[in-house]
Amino acid sequence: MNTPTLRQLLGNAIVAAHLPGQRDAPYADPARLAAARDRGVRRTVRYAASHVPHYRDWFARAGVDPRDVRSAADLRALPLVAKDELRAQPERFAARSARARNALAFVTSGTTGERSSVLHDRVSLLANIAYGERERAVVDGVVGGSRARREIAILHGGSTVLQVWDHYARHTWVPSRPARTRLGVDLPLEDVLARIEDERPALLLGYGSHLELLLRVAEQRGGLHHRPRAILYGADAMSVETRQHAARDLGIAVLSTYSAAEAFKIGFTCERGEGFHVHADLCDVRLVDADGRDVAPGEAGEVVISNLVNRASVLLNYRLGDVAAWATSPCPCGRTLPRLASLAGRSEEIVELPGGRLLHPRSVWSLVKQRPEILRYQLVQDAPDRLELRLMTLARDAYDRLAPGLAAEMSALAATARVETAFVRDLGVAEGGKLRTVVPLRRGRA
Repeated sequence: MNTPTLRQLLGNAIVAAHLPGQRDAPYADPARLAAARDRGVRRTVRYAASHVPHYRDWFARAGVDPRDVRSAADLRALPLVAKDELRAQPERFAARSARARNALAFVTSGTTGERSSVLHDRVSLLANIAYGERERAVVDGVVGGSRARREIAILHGGSTVLQVWDHYARHTWVPSRPARTRLGVDLPLEDVLARIEDERPALLLGYGSHLELLLRVAEQRGGLHHRPRAILYGADAMSVETRQHAARDLGIAVLSTYSAAEAFKIGFTCERGEGFHVHADLCDVRLVDADGRDVAPGEAGEVVISNLVNRASVLLNYRLGDVAAWATSPCPCGRTLPRLASLAGRSEEIVELPGGRLLHPRSVWSLVKQRPEILRYQLVQDAPDRLELRLMTLARDAYDRLAPGLAAEMSALAATARVETAFVRDLGVAEGGKLRTVVPLRRGRA
């Protein structure tokens, strides 16, 4: 057994300091949870006003005393921050403080392919291990304790997840970690299936769209002989139909986490799989309409976050770009955290067509899902009135059989745009391992 270094022992001390009560936190009395969230808001706002140029300047210009921001509700007095602002001037959101020194940078391309840089301070990174107990409790309950289980993680080589895991390995000491095999998203799917059969993992981790493709290919090949107890996905979505098929027909529990480079802990699914429980005391979440006003429970709105733990890049009222809706009833699991009933995609994935018509990604999926021979697809808007639907199937004859009918249905759906189809052998993934199933024309592009 390796002897822990002083660096690892110090890292363990940070984790231990944040660990008490984490597994009980999701069941806390709502009033206690709200009080903890509001304390986090007060601390973060005052820190931002003192150390972060963007907020220091805003408070000075607006003539607002940061001490007047005492609760999450008061955050509405602050302006919303768009992704473009962070991309254009990331240094304006970076704290000038001792806590932020030697912060780690994480680069994300998002779904638009435009790069953003977000800094995380080292204390919050290690505290994130402790916060993860809330999510690990769900996985352990479904799969079993982490020490003895075998896992396979299929991820992009430069992913934020792998960077974080490597940081944890260097800065903490754990006598026994899960036996985890790392595979790349570019590995042929037949090789991934072979590794699953050979290693027989209890847990399969990866991106929603990639794991969905893996299950579809496995079904076309005769099914999985070894079935993991659970799938844990993040980064992008897995369709409701595939999640239900995995649970109902294959006996594989499907779990998910909701996170971003801008906030590592936003939400997670429980054993019931009915939406995402939000880590409200770690990351305040709002849902807003196009004018920035809060939407009512059950109505779709854009996700706006305020990270309450990171002290390097400080983001308050940050427009994450996802579209979601609040649940209108408590979760049967008994957790009291606020709950998102659904994540419906991203606001920048909605296609604007001539005549003001809008095409939502879910509308496209509603047509494609009826044809299980289609392993992957991507709808690309080449011009305001022209769409190309790229289809990936195991064999060309399946494409030839399905494409005409699907093109006709898509044309009826789009109405004001021409739809063409194309056969592709591999759609690949964008940087970060995500597949954009709908790629609109950029706003303002000719």
